[in-house]
Amino acid sequence: MTAPCKSGAQHIASLRDGRNVYLNGKKVDDVTTHPAFRNSCASAAALYDFQARPENVELMTFLPEGGTRRINRAWALPRNLEEMVSRRKALQAWAACSYGFLGRSPDHLASALIGQRVGMDVWNKYDPKRAKAFADYVDWAAQEDHFLTYVIINPQADRSKDWGDQAEELVAQVVDEDSQGLTIRGAKMLGTSSIMANEVFVANLQPLKPGEEKLAFSCALPMSTKGLKVLSRKSYEEHAVSVYDNPLSSRFDENDALMYFDDVKVPWDRVFVHNNVEMCFNQFHGTPGHVFQNYQAQIRLSVKMKFLIALSRKITEAIGTTNIPAVRDQLGYLAAHAGMVDGMLSGMEASGYHWGEWWCPNRHILYSAQVLTQDLYPRLVNLIRDLAGGSLIMLPSSVHDWADPDLSRIIKLTQRSPNMDADTKVKVLKAAWDAIGSEFGSRHTQYEMFYAGARFVTTGHSYRTYDWAGGTAMVDHLLASYDRDTGQKAAE
Repeated sequence: MTAPCKSGAQHIASLRDGRNVYLNGKKVDDVTTHPAFRNSCASAAALYDFQARPENVELMTFLPEGGTRRINRAWALPRNLEEMVSRRKALQAWAACSYGFLGRSPDHLASALIGQRVGMDVWNKYDPKRAKAFADYVDWAAQEDHFLTYVIINPQADRSKDWGDQAEELVAQVVDEDSQGLTIRGAKMLGTSSIMANEVFVANLQPLKPGEEKLAFSCALPMSTKGLKVLSRKSYEEHAVSVYDNPLSSRFDENDALMYFDDVKVPWDRVFVHNNVEMCFNQFHGTPGHVFQNYQAQIRLSVKMKFLIALSRKITEAIGTTNIPAVRDQLGYLAAHAGMVDGMLSGMEASGYHWGEWWCPNRHILYSAQVLTQDLYPRLVNLIRDLAGGSLIMLPSSVHDWADPDLSRIIKLTQRSPNMDADTKVKVLKAAWDAIGSEFGSRHTQYEMFYAGARFVTTGHSYRTYDWAGGTAMVDHLLASYDRDTGQKAAE
């Protein structure tokens, strides 16, 4: 008999595992009840409740072969275009639960891991034993429908030095190994969503060079692992005044954190790469792992774009400018870019390719989308600011202003709108400020610009995956079709 899907209550219970999370100089006893994290944990749990609703089960979940319960479609390996589209629709539905603001929702790491799982031929060429450990782990995490985060970037520190030449104990590295496993010491980042995740996947996305083998490992660990310390950045949730004043940051601050591995023991069955700089790179780029994880990011962004562009139109309705030709021109321009993102998603799916029995997104269209959207997002934010003008500044200090009858009278008088009452207008503008102007909103601009790497990184992926051979063949064909003599005769 098939067991029910994972529930939100089960996820909340799983987070009460004694993990070592630190904020404002203190250890957090329970992330599910702490005012800095409780609403975000609840939002993560709500994703599982959403997929378990009877009307959503078929859209959101599937029963894996040999499985005992249905799990999220993020863990499904698509065999064809139809299955890929079904999977994408599930991921878009999940993204809509947070309006696209949970960038590292559970489907992100699931996508990264199934993409790597597709490339088992690459893993097996490296080391069949480590390959089996990886495959077994992915299958287990999928069956548990776990929420995973990852730390795959090293602390910036001294960018003029190679990773192996940084200060001692800065970058996470292997400091010991025995028959039981490896011992890891040092730091990794960014740990986004680690507060509400079950497990952390540790690896090196940045290329390593020969001689840096002690850094060349990947593994996975429970968030409650002894010696794993999570140093949270400032919590925007904790500083949100109310849901009315901060409807996004009060509920969808996925948090970012530095992770320090203080002599963390990793058992061999959780070690996937060991002392191999080439495989550290290939687990992402030699397999479709990097493509699948960033395909998920574009899926989420398509939802976020739809939300922000509709919000921008709502702003113009609130201040009565929607029918001004120049404003409609701006809104149409924004809508065109949303269409571009949607079109590129469809393109990378329809022009995908088979890797064995599995269907994978088109690499170059994916990387093209990354290059274009990391430039697009800050422009989108600025265009919304332009449409809003001073309306985002002239707002009540907080929801508490409404409690005073005299202040409420003044607010109703001054927050006039041709299309909505004063309360609705204030809600629209508060939501807009939270999305693009608050610390939370600014973090999201920075995130969308750099989550995939600096511009030279994403353009490098685009350069590497473009069909230069096809284009060059046309150029060469043209040049070979004439010489000086025939070219001169044609001109005459």
